[in-house]
Amino acid sequence: MIIKTKKYALDQKTYISLAMRSWVKNNWYWGFVPLGLIFANAMLNVTGVYPNWWIYLVIVLLTILYVLFWAVQFTGITQMEQTKSLFQKYVYEIDSRQILLKLNAREGGILKWDQIRSVTKDKTAYVMVVSNDQAMNGMKVNWLAKIVAKGMKNAQFLYLPYSIFTTENELKFMDTLLKRKGFLAEPEKIKE
Repeated sequence: MIIKTKKYALDQKTYISLAMRSWVKNNWYWGFVPLGLIFANAMLNVTGVYPNWWIYLVIVLLTILYVLFWAVQFTGITQMEQTKSLFQKYVYEIDSRQILLKLNAREGGILKWDQIRSVTKDKTAYVMVVSNDQAMNGMKVNWLAKIVAKGMKNAQFLYLPYSIFTTENELKFMDTLLKRKGFLAEPEKIKE
């Protein structure tokens, strides 16, 4: 069976929201660094070893700037000429071999299942994270570019809302296909 969706384009606001949410989900533990610094500074203030107030301001300011840096990165992706294909209207043809992204009858692209890193099924859509490992292989970049590339590893994805599927059977087949490919967990069977 081949699933053929309605034509759909990812909205830029949705992209930024999902990319930031994914970034926070993958980097939440870094929030303990500023909390630890604030706690250490509070201890220094209480004990009288090094009383100061400006370190609190610097820690909060640097934390906000760090989060804003990533927000600007994801917003910048929506403005770049190289990434305009992320926001074009496609008809998706999905089968067990590949995902075809069709602009029209003659133009489009192919996405093999081995290029999909992970799939999340939420309340309104499937979010398929595309691997950028092939693009990064053999690239010689500096340390800052490596850090940015690592932070953006989940920033390229397909967002397939349930509303673009034409029938309920296509949604069920999509679930089955994703389970076969190992992206969605099988429901546990109840033992009697």
